[in-house]
Amino acid sequence: MKLHQSDTQKYQTVTGYDETGVEINAERYNYSLIVLPEVPPRAWNAPTFESISAEHFALIGADNPDVVILGTGARQRFIHPRLTAALTMRRIGVECMDSQAACRTYNILMGEGRKVTLALVIDANEGTSA
Repeated sequence: MKLHQSDTQKYQTVTGYDETGVEINAERYNYSLIVLPEVPPRAWNAPTFESISAEHFALIGADNPDVVILGTGARQRFIHPRLTAALTMRRIGVECMDSQAACRTYNILMGEGRKVTLALVIDANEGTSA
């Protein structure tokens, strides 16, 4: 699906997604990544949902977001609360949703000026993840 461009183009905006990857400002990514509004996307060493650990969220916490949107692939899955406990203690919310909903939600929150982080799991073996 292609998304419409907006005034947020100076930021890292999800401009498209399909079953195998995501586009950020029209650049294609086929691997798990972290997206923040004001810095280029970076690879996230979380190749599968099952591989996510507390350390993955500790890396995200270093960016001090207000909220983390976790895209869990083709279907919504929920992360165990012990993995996000350090973020929760710092009052950083973590919302889990399928990756397409995560991309849309990130764009909305980013467009509102929120300090949001999009963490996308793009699992090449899953076949449908972003």
